[in-house]
This record gives sequence, structure tokens and C-alpha cells, in this order.
Amino acid sequence: MKKYTSLLIALAVVMLLAAGCGGPEGGAVTPTATPEPASTAPITQAKLGDTVRVHYTGTLEDGTVFDTSLQREPLEFELGAGEMIPGFEQAVLGMHLGEIETVMIPPEQAYGPYRDELVQAVPRDQFPPGIEPAVGMVLQQTEPDGSVLLITIIEVTESTVTLDANHRLAGKTLTFEIELVEVL
Repeated sequence: MKKYTSLLIALAVVMLLAAGCGGPEGGAVTPTATPEPASTAPITQAKLGDTVRVHYTGTLEDGTVFDTSLQREPLEFELGAGEMIPGFEQAVLGMHLGEIETVMIPPEQAYGPYRDELVQAVPRDQFPPGIEPAVGMVLQQTEPDGSVLLITIIEVTESTVTLDANHRLAGKTLTFEIELVEVL
């Protein structure tokens, strides 16, 4: 709109000059200001290899918020480095600085389907002395590759403890509101 306003002003000055109504005694008017050039600042867009910072809020299908960055520093990660779930990374790819996007991510692009084979009942006597298993307790297991697997106790009986190695968001469709706040 600013570009068209400058063009209309310039056209009006030309018409005044042509009519001889410019300056004192009908002389020419000398412009004292030049029109502002159109903005040449590039539009920042997130692309593979960029390190980005985003604010986000993640909700489940029932509207329950499971995580948000709004009360802390924005989340920082590199696009294409595999640091995020695929659907989240795909949503940020191509966003413009300051843009806010809401995306639904199916389980296949998030934490995968819920897998029954990752639920197992183990004898209670396999727990080390001093650890009293309780429903909701989260245990850590270090895998041979050095990664850490979180295992949640989902049931405790006199003789067994049922463990679930699924991610807590496995099998769920996730909705994220994402704002791209910085491209580094």
C-alpha cells in the first residue's frame, strides 16, 4: 500500500508541474524528499540445516495440554538432524519468521503406534531390594547403544509387576501450535 501511495504522490507532483502550479510565480517545484524504496529485506524461512527456535503448545485430541514452551525459553533444534519427531520437524520446515501454525500429527509421524509387545509382566522378586514398585513409577534402562529407555509401571500385584516400554504418547494423534521465533 505504501508503494502505491508514493506512486500517487509522484504522479500528483508531475501533474502540478505540467499545469505550471508548482512553486512561487508558477515555477517548478523541487522535491525535497525522495520516495522510500520498497523493502529489500529477505523473508526468513526455515530450511533444512537451519537451527531454529520455536514456541509450541502440544495437546491431545481431548484438548489436554501435554507440553508447552510458553513459560520457558523457546525450543531450539536443527532442522533435518532428527532431533524432533518427524511430523513436528516437517511442520516447521518452510515456516516464515513470526508465523504461527497449528498442525495435527498422526502417531506414525510422532511416537509411533502403541505396541502391545512392549508391555510385559515380570516377577516381583526381580526388583532389587529397597525398590518398592508402584503404579506410575518410571524406571530407566540403558540400552546397548547408550540410549535410555523409559519404562512405566502400569500394574503391581503380589507376584508380578507389569512394565510398559511404550512412549507415553505412543498411539496418540498430537496437535501442536507452533510459532517460529528465530532462525539462527
